[in-house]
Order: sequence, then C-alpha cells, then structure tokens
Amino acid sequence: MDERFNEVGPQRDLIGYGRVKPRVTWPQNASLVVNFCIAYEEGGERSVLYGDERGESLGPGYPMDAGRRDLAVESIFEYGSRAGIWRLADLFDEHAVPVTLFAPALALEKNPEVCGWVAERGHDICSHGWKWIEPWLLSEEEERRQIAWAYESIERSVGRPPSGWRSRTGPSIRTRRLLAEHGGFLYDSDSYSDDLPYVTTVEEKEHLVVPYTLTYTEGRLVQPVGFTSPESFWSTCIAGMEELTREGRQGFPKMMSIGVHPRHTGQAGRMTGLRTLLERAEELGDVAFVTRETIARHWLEHRPDLITKTTATGARA
Repeated sequence: MDERFNEVGPQRDLIGYGRVKPRVTWPQNASLVVNFCIAYEEGGERSVLYGDERGESLGPGYPMDAGRRDLAVESIFEYGSRAGIWRLADLFDEHAVPVTLFAPALALEKNPEVCGWVAERGHDICSHGWKWIEPWLLSEEEERRQIAWAYESIERSVGRPPSGWRSRTGPSIRTRRLLAEHGGFLYDSDSYSDDLPYVTTVEEKEHLVVPYTLTYTEGRLVQPVGFTSPESFWSTCIAGMEELTREGRQGFPKMMSIGVHPRHTGQAGRMTGLRTLLERAEELGDVAFVTRETIARHWLEHRPDLITKTTATGARA
C-alpha cells in the first residue's frame, strides 16, 4: 500500500459549538466580519514550462496531452496577473477594504508589483502552498519541505511571512500536523466546517482553524456545476451577508469568507456584483471588512470559545 495512505489522520468533530454559538465581540463592534480572499494563483499553477507533466486545463472536455503546453490556458492565468488583479485592487482601494491573498509562493515571486501592493495597503497573505498543487500528492517529507519553502519565499517577497495556510482544495491527512510542527503559522483555513474560528488539538497543542467556504467562492462560475451567472453568485453572497448580519444582531456575531479569483472576477463584466455587495455592506452599517490575520489574532486574544455561556436549556456550559 502507498505510504501516503497508511496514516489514519485526524478524527472528525461533528458537533462543534453545538446549539449555542460563542458570543463574539468583533472589531468595530461589528455584527459580521467579512474577509475577502483573493485566490492569487497566477504563476504558481501547474505548467509544463515549470517542470510539471501537465499544465492546468479548461476542463475535462478540453484535455492537452502530457508534455505539451496549453498556451490558451496559460494566457487565462496571465490575464489574472496582468489585468484582473488590478481591477480588483482598484475597487478594494476605492472602498478601503483590507483583503487576504490566498497565494502560492511562486506566484508572488513572479509579480513584485502585487507584493508591493500587499505591503503598501496592509493586506495579508495566507499561503496557498509553495506551488498551487494538491498536498495529498506529496510524500510527507516533500510536503514538509514545501511548507518551509513557501513560508521563507513569501517572507522574502512581501517583507513579512504568511499568517496562515490554505491548501489547494483541501489538505492531506498530515498537513495540519506539519503546519503545527513548523510553528510559523497562526492558523490554517483547510476546513469548511463552521461559520466561526475554532481551536483544535494537534500533537497535544492547541491549533487555530479559520474555516473557509465553497458557498461564497466564485470559482464555481467556471466549474461544470455551479453558478450560472455573476448575478446569481453575488445575489447569493449578498443574501448570506444579510442573513449572517441578522444573526449577529441577535447576539451571536459571525464571520464570512468571500473568495474571488483575478482571472474570473477580475473580468469587467463580473465586477458589478462585487461593487453592489460593498455598497450594501455600507448600508447595513455593522459589517466590517477585515483581513484573515485580524480575525485569527482577535479570536486568540479574546478566546470567545472559552467564555462561560448559557446553553439553550439554561445550564451553565
């Protein structure tokens, strides 16, 4: 049997916070904190040019033979780094919105101007790997090396290290353990399991998880099964923001992650919905846009998950 499958990995937690969520006091006393996650993968994706057997693909109906470059797909990624990222940057700058880049280290190495924008505006980096590849395809030692390479490379490129980690799609059964072993990461976002951060145990030590979501991620606009139009995607995001804000006003503030890709949302025809969402947030008044690092540090500083709370039955937790 392949050594990668010999380890059982972490146990599952199907209960989480249960019936009563922690009462969070967010920055700006917000009912909802929203983190925009820019998946900046351009230059870190699979490419024959960079030594991969195959490059990225437009989908299962458009395969390219192993060893052949797909210049069309490469140019789609190039649009993200040449044009799309700056259209997003202009809008976020206009509204003074801090964001988090989910970025492979190699993508940042290839675009110093993006690194400069991140540093200038105080955005943060959540490492999206050394390269944009699935970690479960790696041996343990190779995954350990790539985690270290990513951390060191991003620190050189941006001037400060990444605050967190997010694997491509999902982690291996070892990823969280290796991140804890490394010790340089404040959190990971390799989970879709909650609306709030939570602390788990890794090798008998506490480790923070800031969950991500696929519900509010516009990569589904270009997948075979997903949103049919930008309008349907952004309508879903706005509905989610409004409902989570309503819940927050009832005493249980939440967080929301919204994922965008420069090569997708950075297209002009997909920007209107993002602008509308920002304007709607301003109307609500108690929605705060923050970086993922801000959420993680705030949670660890205040630890609302440890505050005694009254359960739905009236007992003390």
